[in-house]
Amino acid sequence: MAAEAAVRPATRRDACAALGAAAVAALAAIWPLRASAQTVEVRIQDYKFIPERLSVKVGTRVKWTNHERRTTHSVLFTGPAGFESERLFPDESYQRLFDKPGSHPYSCGPHPEMKGHIEVTP
Repeated sequence: MAAEAAVRPATRRDACAALGAAAVAALAAIWPLRASAQTVEVRIQDYKFIPERLSVKVGTRVKWTNHERRTTHSVLFTGPAGFESERLFPDESYQRLFDKPGSHPYSCGPHPEMKGHIEVTP
């Protein structure tokens, strides 16, 4: 009788528990990749992006920091899926994770003469 009690058909609860365990394992496998993403800094200073051109690997985070004293700037991506960051006041920053290879030209919204370029490689 004891052997019969040990063997029972799977229930919905068992299936959900197995699915939950698989989801946790999958997240644990992915999380270190995101947590270990490299961050590269671009300074905004003297009405320039420094460095102006940057080549990074997929999975790199780029952080733009405004080092001006009194001026606001933004990061405006001019490509097909373009968008603009919020205005960055002095000492504020904006970050973007680059998760696909490609070419990303950008400029400053209020100062279009300020130009930059991010090249993302596999």
